[in-house]
Amino acid sequence: MLAVCLFEPEIPPNTGNIIRLCANTGSDLHLIEPLGFSLDEKAVKRSGLDYHDLARLKVHSNWGAFRESVSGRCIGVSTKGAQHHADFQFEPDDILLFGPETRGLPDILRTSPNVDALIRIPMTANTRSLNLSNAVAIVLYEAWRQMHFQGGH
Repeated sequence: MLAVCLFEPEIPPNTGNIIRLCANTGSDLHLIEPLGFSLDEKAVKRSGLDYHDLARLKVHSNWGAFRESVSGRCIGVSTKGAQHHADFQFEPDDILLFGPETRGLPDILRTSPNVDALIRIPMTANTRSLNLSNAVAIVLYEAWRQMHFQGGH
């Protein structure tokens, strides 16, 4: 089962959108603290609509606690990744790791031995980044496509 991990997310509507996305794809969602908001915030609930009960969400106090609680490859997504996401061969138990909206995936995680690969989403020159929830959707759907949309209809 694919999973998404957000390291220190900052913007409530992005996380709400990703909660909904994970519910719709059957993916687990992991959030690593500190969060830039409360999960009870109206903006998180509004963007997640009524999918909060359908999502499998776990909050971890830090990176170490997260890594101790999960198995599977951890695939970092960063503008500094060398390989395009569509060229990467995903596996069913992969965890897709994304950094905070304003900083991206920090160096300490990009170079961590606990991050098994670093991939990127292609963009045109002179652009910096995509919206976090859009980036998660792009990579998650490519990974799920490679799994032949297992569990979907």
